Amino acid sequence: MSGRVVGGESPRVESVDDLVAYFASGEKPRERWRIGTEHEKIGVLADTLERVPFDGPRGIEALLERIASYDSAPPAGWERIREGGRLVALERDGASITLEPGGQLELSGAPLRTLRETCREFNAHVDLLKAAADDLGLAWMAIGADPFHALAEIPRMPKARYDVMRAYLPTRGALGLHMMHATATVQANYDYASERDMAEKMRTALACSPIVSALFANSPFSEGKPNGLASFRVAIWRDTDPDRCGLLPFVFEDGFGYRDYAEWALDVPMFFLVREGGYHPVGGATFRQLLERGVEAAGRREHATLADWDLHLTTLFPEVRLKRFIEVRGADAAPGRFICALPAVWKGILYDPESLRDAWSLVAGLSLEQRDRALVDVARDGLRARIAGTEVRELARELVRISAAGLDRIARRGETDADERHFLEPLEEVVAAGRSPAHELLDVWRDVGESPARLLERIRY
Repeated sequence: MSGRVVGGESPRVESVDDLVAYFASGEKPRERWRIGTEHEKIGVLADTLERVPFDGPRGIEALLERIASYDSAPPAGWERIREGGRLVALERDGASITLEPGGQLELSGAPLRTLRETCREFNAHVDLLKAAADDLGLAWMAIGADPFHALAEIPRMPKARYDVMRAYLPTRGALGLHMMHATATVQANYDYASERDMAEKMRTALACSPIVSALFANSPFSEGKPNGLASFRVAIWRDTDPDRCGLLPFVFEDGFGYRDYAEWALDVPMFFLVREGGYHPVGGATFRQLLERGVEAAGRREHATLADWDLHLTTLFPEVRLKRFIEVRGADAAPGRFICALPAVWKGILYDPESLRDAWSLVAGLSLEQRDRALVDVARDGLRARIAGTEVRELARELVRISAAGLDRIARRGETDADERHFLEPLEEVVAAGRSPAHELLDVWRDVGESPARLLERIRY
């Protein structure tokens, strides 16, 4: 989620055609395709296991200030982003460190050409974060959902957009506040060349998302004990908001394109509009209402701008999201080697035409009911789940093989500096063992005598 307040001055949106043109403006030739990786981390005070607060000498604001001061040499120093006078984000060179609702920190990486660059960026970020966090006695966990705390024990961060979301989401699902405050994910962003290319990538990514969720399932604890799930995070997202989450059935229909996504997004209720530097709730009005007749905000009737559309798209949470790039969103946060594997597995699938076709063929025959059921079963069983009678482990094995073949072809076409298949090794190991990361964590839990403090030592970055 963005650290900046956006909105206000921006071209007026006159019709749905303007929204379709927005998506078309993201088209790029293959030589300009890049990868952007985003990863969230949940932090605790290392001595007490309490979640990191915003305020105080060991709080988030102090940590962000310390990071900025550690790594401030010009011209690459961090720009401090403030809201209400409080330091809530850092930005530089196309990357940002932002603050999630419960104090999770997210690195939104710069668009980079190679997986090696992406992995180097992540490792440098973790090293910098650890240096700053160790000084303050903080620990950041490689896990998909808070393993220790009840929702009421998690602090709230002072960002106005989150106040609006906290009021709205409980009206739509039972676990919306858990999504905001207790989850952490790793995501990756990919380019598209045309409307057809976008449609094929969206369709394939949505269909394969449950399999990737199983490969990364890594949230088997809640409130200090096992919760019976491989991915509590996946289960949380299924009960957050049916209007803006899920697998988007219309993407699987013949002829899907930019307009179909725009028409769906138009009818999803907005959280807010940004005007005069502030967030203004709009009472559940849709973007279509904003476009057609305007809505009341900031004491006057406001009309749709492209900045409003750009902001609205960031508040939609399907398993795969379209902006001016494609964002895959189905993976739990996990140990560092998995962070590098996530952009790798999707690059091999989405950036090689043969792998894109092969991956779609792997899941093309499933019904919408089977696709949706797959998320339920993967949340519970990870790689041990079954999709339409086939063990997810076997589908995952084939998907990783397809990705590896794609990465090999990309390298041989000279589109990357070197063979990048080694980034898939953590996933090959998981498939060989037939166990999601969550199952390994449950073994660790038993090994450490079911001690939260000792578990932390095994899951911290």
